[in-house]
Amino acid sequence: MTPVTFQLNWEPNGFQAPYFLARERGYYDDEGIDVAFVEGHGSPFAAEQTARGRSDVGLAGASAVLAKASEGFDPLAAAALTKRTPAAIYTLRDTFGEPLTDLSQLAGRTVAPSATKTRILAAQALESAGVRDSVELLDVDPNTHHRVEHQVLDGSVDAAVGVVTNGAELEAEYDRTADELPIGEALGVYGMMLVVNREFASESPETVRSLLRAIARGWADATNDPAAAIDALVARNATLERRRDIETEKFLAAAEDLQYTDHIAEAGWGVHQADRWERLAGMFAETNLLSGPVDPGSVWTNDYVDRDAPPIREYAGRIGRMESKR
Repeated sequence: MTPVTFQLNWEPNGFQAPYFLARERGYYDDEGIDVAFVEGHGSPFAAEQTARGRSDVGLAGASAVLAKASEGFDPLAAAALTKRTPAAIYTLRDTFGEPLTDLSQLAGRTVAPSATKTRILAAQALESAGVRDSVELLDVDPNTHHRVEHQVLDGSVDAAVGVVTNGAELEAEYDRTADELPIGEALGVYGMMLVVNREFASESPETVRSLLRAIARGWADATNDPAAAIDALVARNATLERRRDIETEKFLAAAEDLQYTDHIAEAGWGVHQADRWERLAGMFAETNLLSGPVDPGSVWTNDYVDRDAPPIREYAGRIGRMESKR
């Protein structure tokens, strides 16, 4: 068995359920690889750890891949795991005063972002909706980083920018109705990537291809049987049993809203699209978020996606999503 160190972006949660299901069902074993998961501290951390060779592969958002590349690191995105950003604008119904169903309703409102990258994505989404100039999109407050939900709870802002299911978590914890607007529906930019260490991938290309085949099987199985995916997650971290409903919502949000696009039916699971990378890089370059110039075409590759393998080529059919193509 070939050992592979897999750096997660956070502690195990519903978004990561397919990777644990793949292990439980022996898909890594089938490919001759022994995967060791390591818990993380965010996408930038995972991208840097992998680029430095402290892990072989990792989970990191596309924005973190670009940001770390601009800092002089060299992470390589080997597969596009979710085709849309998980960023979302959320609120509580009693705070907002009405159901939030469209970005245009944010005109004249105050919105607090939890992070700089998601703030930029929110700004672009509001621009596309034609209401950017009429929304007070606050700067990121380092003292409330990832704590903007409290501003929504006390009504000091009308809505917040975070990730999908942040609203659902507030609803479950405080028994107050929440609404969310996924930003990924308005912007054609990437979400989560499977990042590889370039030296590892160059020396062990078949190991990377094997890992991607196994992960594709895990994603398909999890999409078709979410309960089994969450069981595998809880088996990894038993404390998540009490959060089973929320973790299920997280996975369903990823599987139903973030992971699939019609491009998968045409090209197969995990295959990158250059325009999504270029669009994201352009957004960040315009706002001076990147530390230096980055060629978006240099941070990703399709070389390790085995497009002839059934789990890759037939993925859309395996999850019952062959009904439309473009």
